[in-house]
Amino acid sequence: MSSSAAPQGRHLVRRLSQLYAGLALYGASSALLVVAGLGLEPWGVLHQGIAERTGISIGVVSIAVGAVVLLLWIPLRQRPGLGTVSNVFVVGLAMDGTLALVPDAHGALTRTGVMAAGIVLNGVATGLYIAARLGPGPRDGLMTGLHRRTGRSIRLVRTAIEIAVVATGFLLGGSLGAGTVLYALAIGPLAQFFLRFFAISDAGGTAVAGRTPGQAILPR
Repeated sequence: MSSSAAPQGRHLVRRLSQLYAGLALYGASSALLVVAGLGLEPWGVLHQGIAERTGISIGVVSIAVGAVVLLLWIPLRQRPGLGTVSNVFVVGLAMDGTLALVPDAHGALTRTGVMAAGIVLNGVATGLYIAARLGPGPRDGLMTGLHRRTGRSIRLVRTAIEIAVVATGFLLGGSLGAGTVLYALAIGPLAQFFLRFFAISDAGGTAVAGRTPGQAILPR
């Protein structure tokens, strides 16, 4: 065994640990926003709206939507990674698991605290997941794929997608509120901070940024 095999193995273990910890925490933090009942993140609004209409759990809806979005990668010629496929399943399972364990929040103060915890933990999860550099989430890949195929800016494509997602989710019965606005304002700075905090050096010890070329800031 070469002298570099052990460090490379530890490096891979670190990346895999961050990947799955980040995905699980992302699902748990999204569930906290559901418990708070003060508004969800954009894709969460869509997931909740579909869940309300179908009677299927929001976690299973998240998995189904992620799988459909992943199919849209085919005409866009996007290439999924381990993190992409794992994202589809782990986030939804973690959401349903958390919702089964966490009691309902009552009272304005409690609900506000749960909402704040959900947003901050979502930022932590984003840093963990993206810094692992094992593939963007299905929804991010859709955005970057459309960016490449249309020539439109990432900002414009992302804004258009999220407006469509929020509007559709709201019409289906998804929850919009203060949490949606605060999430939109806070997630960028939080993600940037935790991406730097959880950045992983390459096997040779050189610090590597948490984002891959063209990858969006959010892991969903």
